[in-house]
Amino acid sequence: MSQNERIIENVNATMAMENMPLENEDRGRILECLEGRISFQEAVEALVNKYTHKQVF
Repeated sequence: MSQNERIIENVNATMAMENMPLENEDRGRILECLEGRISFQEAVEALVNKYTHKQVF
């Protein structure tokens, strides 16, 4: 198991204790941050925008 996979599994275990296990999308987002493809700040901003702006269909 790689270091990144270990980090993701540790985060998942912690979240699962609160009955909020990671979804595949969450795992992918964390991996992108760990690999440096996006910054943690960019990931947070994207989530804030996703959940605070009303989507128009």
